[in-house]
Amino acid sequence: MIELDKEQNMILETVRQITKEKIKPRAAEIDEKDEMPRDIIDLFAENGLLAPLIPEEYGGINAGFILFSKIVEEISRISASCALLIISQADGIQPILNGGSKEMKERYLPGFVKGNIACFAATEPDAGSDIQSMRTSAVRKGDSYVINGQKCFITNGSMADTISLYAYTDPTKKSKGISVFAIDKGSKGLIYGKNERKMGMRGCVNSHLFFEDLVVPVGNRIGEEGDGFASMMMAFEIGRVLTAAQAVGLAQGAIDEAVRYAKQRIQFGRPIAGFQAIQFMIAEMVTNTEAARLMTYQAAKYLDEKNRAKIPVSCAMAKFFASDNAMKVTTDAVQIMGGYGYLKDFPVERMMRDAKLIQIYTGTNQIMRMVTAREIFKD
Repeated sequence: MIELDKEQNMILETVRQITKEKIKPRAAEIDEKDEMPRDIIDLFAENGLLAPLIPEEYGGINAGFILFSKIVEEISRISASCALLIISQADGIQPILNGGSKEMKERYLPGFVKGNIACFAATEPDAGSDIQSMRTSAVRKGDSYVINGQKCFITNGSMADTISLYAYTDPTKKSKGISVFAIDKGSKGLIYGKNERKMGMRGCVNSHLFFEDLVVPVGNRIGEEGDGFASMMMAFEIGRVLTAAQAVGLAQGAIDEAVRYAKQRIQFGRPIAGFQAIQFMIAEMVTNTEAARLMTYQAAKYLDEKNRAKIPVSCAMAKFFASDNAMKVTTDAVQIMGGYGYLKDFPVERMMRDAKLIQIYTGTNQIMRMVTAREIFKD
C-alpha cells in the first residue's frame, strides 16, 4: 500500500471533512438541478483542491498524482459530478502546465488555483476514439492563427475561462500536424452551443463549442506547432488515472450504502446482511474495488516517477478495470437495496447512472483494451 506523509494526510482529512459537511447534503440537489454551485467551486479553490497539481510557485499545492488520485476518490464517494469538475480542470490545465512557456504559466496557472475554470477541447462529432479525424483547423496568418471548427461533449466547456483547444495546423502531417492553443473566454468567434442533457454526471456541464474565424495570437499557442498530439496523449494518460480513482471512489460510496442498508433491512426476521447471497455479493464488490484501488495508485505512482515504459498500459488497465467494476458494483448495490435502491431518494440510483460515463470518457473501455493489447503484443 502506498503511504502518504503527514502533510498529505492532513490535506486528505480536509477533503473528507468538506465532502461530508458541504457536498453530501447537496449531492442529490446538484444532480436534480443539473447545476454546479459556484460556492462548491470556490470551496475547492480555497482549500487548494481545484488545481492541486500546480506547483507552489504559482499558488498550487504541488500534490503529485498519488495524492490527487486519493482526493478524487474521496470526493467521488459522495459526488462523482463534483470530482469530474476537478478532473476536467486538470485535463484543461495539463497542456499549459507541461508545455506552456514561463510567461504563459505565469499568465494562467495562478488563476486556475484561485477559481478560474479550464477545459480540454479535442472531441468532435466525427472524432472521438479516432481523434486524428478531427477537422478543426488553425491557419497561420502573420502573428496570429485563424481557427475554424467545432468541439462536442466538452466538460466544463461553457463555464471555462480558458480552453485548451486542439486543432490541425498542418493536416498533411497527421498526428504531427496537431497543435494546441489557449483560448480565452469572450474571444470573438467563440460561440457556445448547447449544454448536453445527460443520464448521469449531472451538474458538471458538457458543451458544444464552435469556432468561427477566431483569431488567436501566436503567443497563445502552447509549445511548438505539431506538439499537440503528444500533449493530448499525456493529458489522456493523466485523465485515465484520475477517472480510475473516480470509479474507485464511486464504487466505494455504493458499497458503503449497500452495507449500511444490509445491516438495517429486516427480512424473514433478521437483517439481510446475515444471508449468504448478500454476503457473497458484497464480498465480491469489496474485493474487486480494492483490486481497482491498488491498480489505480500503482498507475499514479508511475506517473509521479515519470516511468514512460509503464505509464500507457498501467493507466489504460486501471481505467477500464476500475470503471467496469464501478458499473457492476453500483448495479449490485441497487439490487441489494431492492425497490429502495431504484428510488431517487437513495444515492445508489444516482451512482449507477454516474458510473456509466466513466466507461466511456477519456477513451472508451474498448479502446483501453486495445491500448493494453498493443503493449502486450509489441515487439
